[in-house]
Amino acid sequence: MEATSSSPVSPLEFTSAKEEPSSNPPSPLKSHSPDSVIVHPSVVNEQHYAAADSNSCTPTAKSFVPCKVCGDKASGYHYGVTSCEGCKGFFRRSIQKQIEYRCLRDGKCLVIRLNRNRCQYCRFKKCLAVGMSRDSVRYGRVPKRSRERSDSESNRVSTSDSSEHSDAESKHLAVYDVILMVSQAHHANCDYTEEQTRGLIRRPITSPPPVVCSNPEVASSTVENEEMRRIWLWQQFAVHVTPTVQRVVEFAKRVPGFCHLSQDDQLILIKIGFFELWLGQVARLTSDTTLTFYDGTFITKQQMETMYDVEFVTNIFQFASSFNSLALNDTELGLFCAVVLLTPERNGVTDIKSVQHHQDRLLEALKVQVGRNHASEPHVLSTVLIKLTELRTLGAKHLTHLDWFRLNWNKLRLPPLFAEIFDIPKCEEDLQ
Repeated sequence: MEATSSSPVSPLEFTSAKEEPSSNPPSPLKSHSPDSVIVHPSVVNEQHYAAADSNSCTPTAKSFVPCKVCGDKASGYHYGVTSCEGCKGFFRRSIQKQIEYRCLRDGKCLVIRLNRNRCQYCRFKKCLAVGMSRDSVRYGRVPKRSRERSDSESNRVSTSDSSEHSDAESKHLAVYDVILMVSQAHHANCDYTEEQTRGLIRRPITSPPPVVCSNPEVASSTVENEEMRRIWLWQQFAVHVTPTVQRVVEFAKRVPGFCHLSQDDQLILIKIGFFELWLGQVARLTSDTTLTFYDGTFITKQQMETMYDVEFVTNIFQFASSFNSLALNDTELGLFCAVVLLTPERNGVTDIKSVQHHQDRLLEALKVQVGRNHASEPHVLSTVLIKLTELRTLGAKHLTHLDWFRLNWNKLRLPPLFAEIFDIPKCEEDLQ
């Protein structure tokens, strides 16, 4: 078999278009949104509309306390803020049922009493932005002393420096916007979420076919058998990893900032970062002796040692074990994967400054999310950041293992997308 001189359009090529201004044709990376877009005022204007919607100028205005989420009449102090019964119940259900919402209008809908049920995504984001606490839902009522302290602090801020409060709220809103966008992207495009992997039926990877050879001496050769076994395992491994390539591409398209990068930088980030990102996802289904793919098929540690080497595989399983001990939820894992994707140190990246800027935003969102969910476990956040470095090391070692493909590509039948993501020459038969 010979490598073709002119290959068809790269399976990944469509992922590398840069998002253009609205006057240009839409980017192939950008998903189409509805034509109707609600005008989104600033946070200050939103509070103004909420107050107007709350009939605050009625004779009973003195006793009226608005809900910080929608502006309706608050019924009390719920989950860390003064809110109405509607927003209180909505937030409680969202947390308890771990509901993931989606906005059809870029996540910037106005949330007031009259339309608070129109977009659940933006309503939930507003709940988080004004300070509703997930932990309050999980662990019960906020102590009265803490409630009074929060109210007094809120009053001091509003009377002393309202603009500073508005800026801080805007920053919180931006962080939670990133968190929700990445969470939605992860749930929609990851085969290794808790929901997707629940109830998997595990089965071993297909065994290699028996060796058929006219020369008994060659057939019985240990070296020959070992090479054929390795080739077979790699082909099976590639078949089960390839579907994740497309999923990672779709995930990347929805990560904040990714579509603003150049075509070449997008491809570099996906190609070099794919193995690390996939390893972070599949760790959830990795035990001491097996690694399980999204469809339940598993490969043993010993089989992977045949494919790679003992030291590298040991490091992979050690990473998976320690990473699993952190017990990250799906949203945290999605943010972790987004940070891995937007790594500015990738060899060949040209706009390092922009990639660094987008990664910093994602890192801030990851720190906020992990900090809130693991408030009593301060070591979790520092360990998560260490895992980013460990993955970089594993990714670098994996690149050296790909040299074996460069020497043996003509013996392998690999899925074109797998060969593309790792820059492996493709056989003519594979391209048809």
